[in-house]
Amino acid sequence: MAGDLDKIAELNAIVAAVRDRVRNGTATSAPSDEVDDGALPPLRAAPVDLMPLVHARDAAQAKVAAIGSVNPRAGGVANSVIQGIKKAIARSLQWFVRDQVVFNREALAAVEAAMEALSEQNRSLQVLAAQTEERFAWLRVNVREEREGAIARERNLLAELSRVEAEARELKDIRTHWSEWRIGWEQKLAINEVQFLRAAADLQSAFQHRVSLVEANFREMLQMQHRDYLGALDRANLGIQDRLWADLKKIRESYEKLIHTELRLLRQRAGTPVSQAQSVGSTVAVVPVPLDGGTFDYARFAERFRGTDERIRRNMEFYRQFFEGRNRVLDIGCGRGEFLEVMREAGVSARGLDLSAESVAVCRGKGLEAEVADLFDYLTAQPDGEFDGILSSQVVEHLPPERLPEMIRLCASKLERGGLLAIETPNPECLAIFATHFYLDPTHTRPMPHQYVHFCMEEAGLAGMELHYLSPAIETMPELGSLPTDFRERFFGGLDYAIIGRKI
Repeated sequence: MAGDLDKIAELNAIVAAVRDRVRNGTATSAPSDEVDDGALPPLRAAPVDLMPLVHARDAAQAKVAAIGSVNPRAGGVANSVIQGIKKAIARSLQWFVRDQVVFNREALAAVEAAMEALSEQNRSLQVLAAQTEERFAWLRVNVREEREGAIARERNLLAELSRVEAEARELKDIRTHWSEWRIGWEQKLAINEVQFLRAAADLQSAFQHRVSLVEANFREMLQMQHRDYLGALDRANLGIQDRLWADLKKIRESYEKLIHTELRLLRQRAGTPVSQAQSVGSTVAVVPVPLDGGTFDYARFAERFRGTDERIRRNMEFYRQFFEGRNRVLDIGCGRGEFLEVMREAGVSARGLDLSAESVAVCRGKGLEAEVADLFDYLTAQPDGEFDGILSSQVVEHLPPERLPEMIRLCASKLERGGLLAIETPNPECLAIFATHFYLDPTHTRPMPHQYVHFCMEEAGLAGMELHYLSPAIETMPELGSLPTDFRERFFGGLDYAIIGRKI
């Protein structure tokens, strides 16, 4: 509303200025009766009169011509003499008046040049007067048109002013309501501003709280990362130490194996059998096993064809899940002690027995508990319930078949209630075992089918038997991959099997 009022005032000022300009232009444009209303007067340019200057020039030229001449006189001797004297004097004074004559002539030349310039100026003034007359005629027309346009504009402005005044009258009510609405709007604005400031304060408090939480979490995360780093560093150091001790252990085992091998070679070359085991440092020399009237180094045979320590240890890892958490475990036919090592890593107390004094010496060299003993004599001498777990790996195939029930009865009697018996032996259902491993060992008697072993374990009071096939034949004989899957799994499955039962 205030903007419309300002616009009305501005229009009124413009109309007043136009009216004043039109009045002033009309009053100053008609000074005489010769000029119409709004027209410009004609230009009066009279040329300069040069006749007085011409007469003065002619008189001056007459005087210049008379300089140096002698006035004529009447005839007579005296006059002729006087006239001659005057001419002689005039001729003698020519050197004196010569500069004056030159000056007079130059002055007349300047007057002639001025007259010519004034004549040219008159001609230029006449031309200028004609051009100015044409210009004034054009200006008179334009002034008339400007006056008519100003009158038309004044009328338009008056019409616009009337329209704006009408709009102003229509907006008068709006202005009244605007004042009332403005008061309410200012009140609402003040309330909204207070609410906004409160919300901003709440947001700032929440932001500060979140910043504090983020900072605390960040500090806690840094501390956790630092602890994790220190823990990882400690674990890495322990891992390095474990690997170092493992390498030292392997070096020691390799060293002991080398010593045992050298001792066997020395015994074979010397051909002097020893009647019993002899301790040599941390190793034991053993009498070679007699076979067909000769000497057969079974330890060397097992070392070559049984497999490396690492391979046997991987196979023994299968039994960790069954024996972990037990306290008194017996390994029948412990060999080089791979199963005993797995049990030691699992925190299980275990001991082993074997007929080979050399194998027992290797176990003791590793810090394992083992002794040389016959399994029947050893088990008979133990009290009932002495063990909570027994493993017999690759042993029963060396026994006569009629002694297997006796062995299983002895093992079951020495187990406490809930104790576990695991027997591993070559799988006769896998035809590949007869073409490769079973008959390679001259001490094997016959394969033991799992049905027979299962029956003997049931007769001994064991239950909950589990059968597991181990060492798939296709891993060592890739050619079996060309056979149909069902045929291969049926006749060329696991090279070994393990049967596990629990005493009830």
